Amino acid sequence: MSKTPDLKPRKSPTQARAAETVRIILEAAARILEARGLAGFNTNAVAERAGVSVGSLYQYFPGKDALTAALIQRDGEVLREEMAAAARLPAARAALSGMIAAAVGHQLRRPILARLLDIEESRLPLGEQQDEKTKELQDLLDQVLARVDLPAGLSTDTAGADLFAIVRGMVDHAGSRGEVDAPDLQHRVERAVFGYLGLA
Repeated sequence: MSKTPDLKPRKSPTQARAAETVRIILEAAARILEARGLAGFNTNAVAERAGVSVGSLYQYFPGKDALTAALIQRDGEVLREEMAAAARLPAARAALSGMIAAAVGHQLRRPILARLLDIEESRLPLGEQQDEKTKELQDLLDQVLARVDLPAGLSTDTAGADLFAIVRGMVDHAGSRGEVDAPDLQHRVERAVFGYLGLA
């Protein structure tokens, strides 16, 4: 029987220097994943790339799964902040375009890393952490849709769930195919979203 991976950091940095060390370790982990893939991803390689001892790395992260979970959380927080900024735009259409741009940018800004983290996100037992992230993004989308004149008979909840699936499906699938043309992908996703809403 396989052991459940320990995904929680051992400790959180409380001082600026420690926070910078954690930032350097996580960026080193991201670059190792991009350069060597999952097969070459291990704590020794990350520590070497970060310029810290393996012992220093283990002060914060119990293993590579915890590093991966922290990367997923870091990238998810960037996406949430960009989505929230777009959702605050006064015009609903501009807000939706901004949210689509955030989703596309999240997938294609560092496409190799995004694809690998997608794989690991489905493997690791992230549980409530992942559910909470998804709910926050869904809530932001629903807030924007509340300002849209939806087609007759279509509720905000249903439209939000459908559009979340459309955007996520198209963007993730584009990433898995190795697409790198962000403007083209954004245009296609906007056509799907605005067509669904009758705003095309």
